Amino acid sequence: MKRFLLIPLILFITCPTKAQNLTIDPEIYEITDSVSADRLESDIRTLAGFGTRHTMSDTTSEIRGIGAARRWIKSEFEKISGNCGGCLEVYEQRTLVEGDPDSRIDEDTWIVNVYAILRGHTHPNRYIIMSGDIDSRITDVMDAEGDSPGANDNASGMAGAKEAARVLSNYEFENSILLAGLSGEEQGLYGGAHMAEMAIVEGWEIIGVLNNDMIGNIEGVDGVIDNRSFRIFSEPYSAGATLRDLQMKRFYGGENDGISRQLARYVYETTKLYLPEMNPMLIYRLDRFGRGGHHRPFNEAGFAGVRIMEAHENYNRQHEDLREEDGIAYGDVIEGVNFDYTRKLTAVNVAVLASLAKAPPEPENVDIRGAVRPSTTLQWVKPDSVTIRGYKIYWRETSNPLWQYSRYVGDVDEFTLEGIVIDNYLFGVSAVGENGHESVVVSPG
Repeated sequence: MKRFLLIPLILFITCPTKAQNLTIDPEIYEITDSVSADRLESDIRTLAGFGTRHTMSDTTSEIRGIGAARRWIKSEFEKISGNCGGCLEVYEQRTLVEGDPDSRIDEDTWIVNVYAILRGHTHPNRYIIMSGDIDSRITDVMDAEGDSPGANDNASGMAGAKEAARVLSNYEFENSILLAGLSGEEQGLYGGAHMAEMAIVEGWEIIGVLNNDMIGNIEGVDGVIDNRSFRIFSEPYSAGATLRDLQMKRFYGGENDGISRQLARYVYETTKLYLPEMNPMLIYRLDRFGRGGHHRPFNEAGFAGVRIMEAHENYNRQHEDLREEDGIAYGDVIEGVNFDYTRKLTAVNVAVLASLAKAPPEPENVDIRGAVRPSTTLQWVKPDSVTIRGYKIYWRETSNPLWQYSRYVGDVDEFTLEGIVIDNYLFGVSAVGENGHESVVVSPG
C-alpha cells in the first residue's frame, strides 16, 4: 500500500507457466521501476571513495576508513527516514570482538552493523531482510591501511540495500523490512553472526535473508559478458538438521526442500513474474565452492537465507592489491561495476522484499500422508490471529527444481488430492493473503 493512498486494485492473474503461480500485483512493477542506476552509481562511488573499508581500518577520520563509511550509511538511512516522515527506524549494532593473533581480527575491534527497519503494520515482529557488506579487503586480509575501494565487493550490495530503503520507504507493508549494512564479513562473517544472535535473543520472526554480495560485475574472468543472469545460492536443508532428520529424508525425500531452498525458489519465481528478462540461476550449494557469505550465520542460527550475486565473477578484481601486471589491471575499482546491472539485481530484491512483506505468515506444522493410497493428504496448522484468504497446495515431480502444479484449496487446514500418488511427487503448502500475495512454500516435516 503506498503511503497516504488507497489500496491499489490487485489483479488476480497467475503466471502462465510452471512455477509457484504467484499473483501479479501492479504495485510491484511501480516499485521495481523506481530503482535508479544513477543513485546506485553515486552511492557506489561514495563508498569506494572512502579509500578502504577494512574492518580494522581508521574509525576517526571523516573521509577515510570504515568509521567514515558506516557513519555515512547511517546518515543516509536517516535522510531517507526524514523524507518519509520518520518511517524508518535507524540503528547501530555494536559488538566488541577481542583480538586474537590466530584469527583475522588480531586487535580489539568494534564490529558495527548499521540497519534501518520499515516497520510492518500487521506483523511488526516478522522481518524480511536484505543485507550488503560494509567492509572491503585487498590481497592481505590483515592489511587495514592499503587502498581497498571494494567497488563491487561489496559497495554494490551495500548501495543496493540503501536504494531498496529509499524505494520501499514510500510504501506500507504488513510485515517489517530490514535493510542492513553488515560489518566484518571479510574477517569472519562477524556482522551476520551478531545480527543473527540478536534476532534470537529478541525473538524476531525472520521470513528470510537476502544477502547481496557482489551485484555489479557483468564481465567474467573467462571473457563471458552477461548483464541478465544472476545466481541464487541456497543450502538444501537446515544446518541444524539432526541425524534423525537426515535418516528420515532417506525414506521420505525432501533433500532439496529446506527453508532456504524454498526461499530461493520464491526469489526465482518472483523474478520471472516481474522481471522476466532476467535469468535467475538456482545454485544448489550454500555458497561458492569452499567460500562463504553473510547469509551463512543466519542459516546456522536456523533462519532461511540465500546469497544473490552476479553470474560471472572476475577474480582479477576480487581481493587484489591495486596494480597492473602483464597488461592486466587488478583491483576492485569503479571501472569493474556495471551500474545498470546493479539496478536490475536491486530491482529483483525490492520485488521479493515487497512481495514477502505483503504476504501472510506461512502454514505451520505441515504434515503429509498417503502411503499405499491413490491419493495424498496434506494437513497443517493455521497461525494464530492471522487473517488470510486460504491455502494453496503445490506439488512437483521429484526431479524437477520448481513447483509444477498447484491447487488453491480455500481456508481449510487439511485437503486430499485425489488421484495424486504420494510416491511420485514432492509437496508443499503456502498461505494466500486477502491481497493475493503468498507466503514461501512450506514442505512437510
